[in-house]
Amino acid sequence: MDRSTIDRNYILEGFHKIDGDLQELMSCFREVLEELGQKSIAARLPWISSSDTEVAGECAESSLGLEQAYSVAFQILNIVESNAAARTRRLREIDSGLTVERGLWGEQLLELKKLGYQEEEIAAFLSEVRVEPVFTAHPTEAKRGAVLEQHRILHQLLASADQMELTPSEKRDHRRRVKLCLEKLWRSGEIFLEQPSIADERREILFYFREILPTAVLSLDERLRNAWEEVGFSPVLLEERGVMPQLQFGTWVGGDRDGHPLVNAAVTQESLLELRHGALALLYRSLDQLSHALPLSRHFQQPSQKLLQLIKELSQELGALGAEIATLYRDEPWRQAVLLIQAKLPKRESENLLKTMELSRAVFKSVDEVRHALQVVAQSLEDIGANHLVQSTLRPLFRQLDLFGFHLATLDIRQNSDFHDRALQQILEVAGVADAATFPDWSEERRLSWLRQELTSPKQLLSDHTQLGLEARALLECYLTLQRHAEAFGWSGIGSLIVSMTRSLSDLLTVVFLGREGGMARWNGTTVYLPIATVPLFESRHDLSNAATLLEAYLQEPSTLATLDKIGKSVQIMIGYSDSNKDCGIIASQWELYQAQQAMTNVAKKQDLKLQFFHGRGGTISRGAGPTHLFLASLPQGSLQGSIRMTEQGETIAQKYSSSSTATYHLELLLAGVTRTSLLHQHQKKSTSLLAINHDASTEATLSCTAAVDFSEESIATFLAQESAHAYRKLIDAEGFIDFYQQATPLDALEASRIGSRPKRRSQSRSLNDLRAIPWVFSWNQSRYFLPGWFGVGSALLALEEKQPALFELLREGHRDFPFLNYVLSNVETNLASAHLAIMEQYTTLVTDAAIRNRIFSLIDEEFQQTERQLQKIFGGSFEKRRPRMAKTLALRAKALKFLHEHQIAILREWRHARQTDPVRAEQLLTKVLLSINAIASGLRTTG
Repeated sequence: MDRSTIDRNYILEGFHKIDGDLQELMSCFREVLEELGQKSIAARLPWISSSDTEVAGECAESSLGLEQAYSVAFQILNIVESNAAARTRRLREIDSGLTVERGLWGEQLLELKKLGYQEEEIAAFLSEVRVEPVFTAHPTEAKRGAVLEQHRILHQLLASADQMELTPSEKRDHRRRVKLCLEKLWRSGEIFLEQPSIADERREILFYFREILPTAVLSLDERLRNAWEEVGFSPVLLEERGVMPQLQFGTWVGGDRDGHPLVNAAVTQESLLELRHGALALLYRSLDQLSHALPLSRHFQQPSQKLLQLIKELSQELGALGAEIATLYRDEPWRQAVLLIQAKLPKRESENLLKTMELSRAVFKSVDEVRHALQVVAQSLEDIGANHLVQSTLRPLFRQLDLFGFHLATLDIRQNSDFHDRALQQILEVAGVADAATFPDWSEERRLSWLRQELTSPKQLLSDHTQLGLEARALLECYLTLQRHAEAFGWSGIGSLIVSMTRSLSDLLTVVFLGREGGMARWNGTTVYLPIATVPLFESRHDLSNAATLLEAYLQEPSTLATLDKIGKSVQIMIGYSDSNKDCGIIASQWELYQAQQAMTNVAKKQDLKLQFFHGRGGTISRGAGPTHLFLASLPQGSLQGSIRMTEQGETIAQKYSSSSTATYHLELLLAGVTRTSLLHQHQKKSTSLLAINHDASTEATLSCTAAVDFSEESIATFLAQESAHAYRKLIDAEGFIDFYQQATPLDALEASRIGSRPKRRSQSRSLNDLRAIPWVFSWNQSRYFLPGWFGVGSALLALEEKQPALFELLREGHRDFPFLNYVLSNVETNLASAHLAIMEQYTTLVTDAAIRNRIFSLIDEEFQQTERQLQKIFGGSFEKRRPRMAKTLALRAKALKFLHEHQIAILREWRHARQTDPVRAEQLLTKVLLSINAIASGLRTTG
């Protein structure tokens, strides 16, 4: 049986699994509703309702209950699909081993082996791999934490039922537990009736760091070892500590100030302490488990003198507590040692204690001290031949220390360059610097001259900050908080200083100056510098095009070089996927990002420095999302050098990390993909030659007649970027477009929603430029346009076909050999398939001006159909056959989503009218509007 037949069977089995589980869970949900007296709603549930007409007839009513039921139903479907995908992966591995699943360790290692890489070479490179997912709290998670908790429980119930045979009584108990979970979902309510606080968001993020990820990362190591052996590599190469890939986690919750006035110095301090407390609680729990795993008696094996000496020292340092532990476990020295180590962990520090902290001998000051003590325990076990115990109990704990330390995740600090400028101006004015009032008009040359002069002295410009304005005080208090935290606990829990909207070199040097004024900077005798990285964030199309030139200048600054001497010769650069897409559309945006990475990589290479790109990807394709292994393969040659940071935003966190199994899968995709792609970037030149493409005789003839044309991925991408951007700008610059957009989408309702703690706009301006990319994408998705993810592509492909037919034919025949174009166009096809022309047209009925409505929608309609036709020419074949899983998920959702969209349009119309005539009624209707938004987001599995 060939592989395609096997795949088709697995796919069909997965579909049957989805259908079966969906029927079972929806049946449970129907019973729950009936038992709660909601029989009318229970009779109209999707997928098990006997009458579609009854459901369709309901759309004219304002039924909160039915919308809530549909939302829960979609949540059930999402969990069922996720569980079926995990089960299919398990079955494929059971039947065919670890090398069959695309993108995971087995397949990636086997591919490297086939390409001629030696096991020693791969093993040596593994320790250079560093992957850091950064969890953010952008306002894209539309569900409350209580709802997400029930999702996790339901996922666990489904997974556990798949992995064991249940007796009749166990099946009844399992069904009762499922129904209880569904009842809680129904009773909890989904929407945020009050704006969530930063503490709420932090609590949710901490759950993943403490409860999900520690288990997942240990599974990752075992999967790598198993895959390593399965491809025929020696397991001895992975035995030494430090050879495994490095995995760290970061977060922005409590550190992201960009447009978020609620994030202040106190919030940042709370976040740093909560992360530290989370790490210590995790370590305390792990040491407790270790102590139970080491009940070895001194009567059957002799503890080493080093272990006995460690016990004596720890007991003395801990005083009465140490004596108590020594007495209780006198005959179990290994358990005794672990409990003494546990007792020496720092306790929960308060804010006041942070300011006046004096660490005593009875408290470990660093992770290294804990590690050293545990190494004595491990060595003592090895001395008595208990190597299996070391591998099964101590090795995972050492890995935990490496990954989570005393800080759980690093906290980045992000602020906008305009905010920094206002702070600097306020400092200049109080300090009496000449022309301070005209600082916004200073040229770049003047700014740099002044900043460079200031950075040649460690002396602060101001000693008294009481007269400073709001922005200056906020920044200086933040930097002082970071300095105090570092003095008490070190810099390991503090990430980078990220500068949003970096446009010039002075934007970066300003941060160094502000760091000096805030007491955080260092002095090396020549220049002021910072002990952590200042990271430019290039977001707009213009800023991306200038990024390499700016980077080259930045790497020559004395303060930059001094920081690199301290933190290592790796330069972190962040690139944003959202604002550039809003500027120019998906192909032009992605190509600008590609070229910027390529150019910056070349700059760093000239200076013998490594770059670590920080990819600010959102949860939707329009904001950078896409299949991980294809994304990594699409990166410019040489840009991935073993190290990568990547944001995990909003609802994608719950989707990717809802359980240890899903978290393991997504993290494995990242680690294995970064390893393989980085090795290929090191040793191979990307082939853009025509010889790499398989084409037929007619293509050969066409190409031979156009020898002057540059036949490369770069030439095709450049052409498509220019043409698509032109078409995209023609739409969004069209007269009446803003009015159409604001009325044909639920943007106004989204801005009134309680999703996320951060404002939806950067300021009070009502311009499109001021609108964040998240509500921009969210609103288009809600109304089924998905416009930022495809508009302009059809026009660009048609222009390529008409003006450069040879290049079009090359793309059609060989798009799979062009990683960047294949990735982007596949993502465009995904967005186009998710869009729905008939539903789009229904939303246009909300546009009050008929002339604007007809003119703008005709442009969208024409481009939509053009894009469909052109992509069909590129990819060929039936979408259902090429992408059966997506076709299945779209088909399952179609009827239920149609009802919800029709209902939302009716509610939006009524709500908007009430806002003008009856504010009390409008507030009542808003709850229904927000619930419809949540229900549709659940159905589409995406927000912004």
